[in-house]
Order: sequence, then C-alpha cells, then structure tokens
Amino acid sequence: MTRVPFSSPSLLPHGSRTDTIGLVYDYDQTLSPYYMTDEVVFPHFGIHVEQFWKKAHALVREDGFDNELAYLKVMLDCLTPVRPSNAELRALGSKLHFYPGLPDMFQEMNGVLRPEHKTMGIKLEHYIISSGLKELIEGSALRPHVNAVFGCEFSEDREGRINFPKRVIGHTTKTQYLFRINKGMLEPGDDVNDHMPSDMRPIPFQHMIYIGDGPTDVPCFTLMRKYGGNAVAVYNPADTTRSSFRKCYQLTAHADRVKYIAPSDYRAGSHLRLLLEEMVLEIADGMLRRKRFEIESSTVSAPGF
Repeated sequence: MTRVPFSSPSLLPHGSRTDTIGLVYDYDQTLSPYYMTDEVVFPHFGIHVEQFWKKAHALVREDGFDNELAYLKVMLDCLTPVRPSNAELRALGSKLHFYPGLPDMFQEMNGVLRPEHKTMGIKLEHYIISSGLKELIEGSALRPHVNAVFGCEFSEDREGRINFPKRVIGHTTKTQYLFRINKGMLEPGDDVNDHMPSDMRPIPFQHMIYIGDGPTDVPCFTLMRKYGGNAVAVYNPADTTRSSFRKCYQLTAHADRVKYIAPSDYRAGSHLRLLLEEMVLEIADGMLRRKRFEIESSTVSAPGF
C-alpha cells in the first residue's frame, strides 16, 4: 500500500509542491464490468450469489447493518468453518477481468505527458479505492501498475484464516482515502486529520482525477467538485438494460455531480481515454506554466556593463 514519494511530506520545503498528477479509480463497475466477489470468490467457494446478497440486504434492512459490514459478515458466515487465508484470496485476484484497454492503459497514459512536462519532473500516479476486498485487487493484473490500493480487509486468526473485518471502506469513507492521497498519508497509522498546508500536499485536489460509476461514488464526486478536482462517471456500454448509463446520466443531467460521462472503454482513442488524456494535459500544462513562472520570477539578471 505504500507509495514512496520523492520526499516525506513533512520534509518538503515551505511553499513547494510535488509534481504529481493522481488518477484515482473505483473498482466494481468502473474498472471491471463484474463485482469482484461475484466473479471469483463465490464460484470458487460454491456460494449462491442471489442468496448471499439476499442475506446481506436483510441485515441492512432488518438489523441496521452498514452495507459493507453486512456483506463482510455474510461472507465470513458462508466461509465457515474452514475459512481461507488472505493469501488464498489474493491468489483468486489473478482471475479478475477488466474493461477493454486494461491494464495496458496505466502504462500508456505516461506517454501522454510531453517531453517538457517530464523535463520538469511532472509524472502520473494511479490509485484504487474500493469497497471490495483489497486482497483480490492485490492479486490482480492491475496491481503492478498502481501506486496503492485501498479496500476492505480481514484480520487472520492463529491458524492464518480470515476471522474479522480489519478495515471497512464504504461509499462515504472513500473520501478519507482521497485525503490520504492528497496528503501522502497512505499508511493506516498515519493520522489523516493532521494539519498540512495546502501548498505542501503531494497531490493537490486540483491535480487529481476521480473515475467512478454511480451513486456510491457521489461523496468522492462531490469532494472533487468542491476542491477543484476532476471527475468522470463511466458506464457499461454492453448493459442492454441501460441502467448503467442512466446512473451516470442522472449524475450529470439532474444531480450535477460530474461534468463528464463516458463508456468504460480504456483503449487508446476511446471517448474515455480522450477525456482522461485531455484532463491530464490540461493539469500538466498548468503545472508547467506555474513552474516556469516560479523560475523566471526567482531569476536575478546579471549586472550590465
């Protein structure tokens, strides 16, 4: 989970900023057309999908559980008595499938930056924030291409079997991890509430792009909008019911949460790629102008003769 910045945020000189653009992604229905547990966990352990979610929804409706805690409890119940280890869950992550263009897009996006951007040290970083299981993403083909993954986690008992939720990320708590990325405080023990001047934060919100798929991403969309960040809502173009598209349409046409929506196609030349590339270039050009201004304004002309 650790990202190694060029310098610890606490050691950055006053008034300085790093030169990083952060692309942050939801996972389920954003990077993949499938829900990760439905795709690899339930088939592997013989769990009936409809019955699983019926039990989880009942806990929410009848017992007042939070959505994420409900599904984690039902999962532990279904996997009893011989529960898997976190390593076994991680191994299942290798079976995850993604939308077209992934994972190649992560590396290809680096080519969007022009030589003058790179000369000034401007770079891209990628992050995933999910209410799904972190271990599955850690074992997926995406993991080598992203700087950090945040997701729900289980602790293990003395036999190395998962036994209790260690970390739960819901749609409202996702925003905490945007602040962690913003401040460079990626470790669980880092107190994200510690004060840090905005001009010392490794990835300002204005240099951040959030990609999500629907209502569960509304808190993150709202935060991006409030602090001058960028956001795109994506939908599954293969969804013949159009429910995926309608979720995004509502976000832009009625709820006014995002400016842009696009099909979940990450291949070069797609509508989504064009949007992301233009956003990255716009941010990078702004950073370049600021850096050049700082250099010029700090330059003292040599005395004339």
